[in-house]
Amino acid sequence: MEALIELLQKNALMPREDIARLLDRSVEEVEAEIARLEKEGVILGYQAIVNREKWDADVVTAIIEVKVTPERGGGFDDIASRLAKFDEVKTCYLMSGGYDLLIVVEAENLRAIAGFVSEKLSTLGVVQASASHFRLKTYKENGAFHHFDQAPERLQVSP
Repeated sequence: MEALIELLQKNALMPREDIARLLDRSVEEVEAEIARLEKEGVILGYQAIVNREKWDADVVTAIIEVKVTPERGGGFDDIASRLAKFDEVKTCYLMSGGYDLLIVVEAENLRAIAGFVSEKLSTLGVVQASASHFRLKTYKENGAFHHFDQAPERLQVSP
C-alpha cells in the first residue's frame, strides 16, 4: 500500500479513520496493514520533525562525506555498521560519487564534532579521507518546510 506509506510519511499522527476514508478502506484494514508493515520492518519508526531554530538551536549538525577502503568479506556494510553505532551519528548512507559514505552527525558544539572526526572517525584504519559540512539553517527537512520569518524585501540594486 504505497498510498498508506505516503500518508504516514506526511503525518504519522493522522487518525486511522481519516486514512481509511482517504484510501477507501476500513479502519481495521488500515490498522492491520500498518501492523504488518511494522512487523516486516518496512516501517521502522515514527519521528517528529523538529524546528531547531525554535527548539534545541544549540545542537551542531555536520554532514560528513567519508571515503573508505572496503574490507574483504564485509565491504561497505561492515564499515557503515561500525560508523552507525557511534552515538553522534544520526544517519549513514552508502553513496555514489567521490565519497563512499555520507553521515549526519549531531553534537552539542563544534568542538565535539571536531573530536568525533579526529578521535573516532579518522582513527578507523579504513577511512582514507573525509569532508565535513555544517548545517547553518534548515529550510525543508523530510518533506516539511520550516517556517521562518521572512527578511524584509531587499531593495533592487541597479547597475
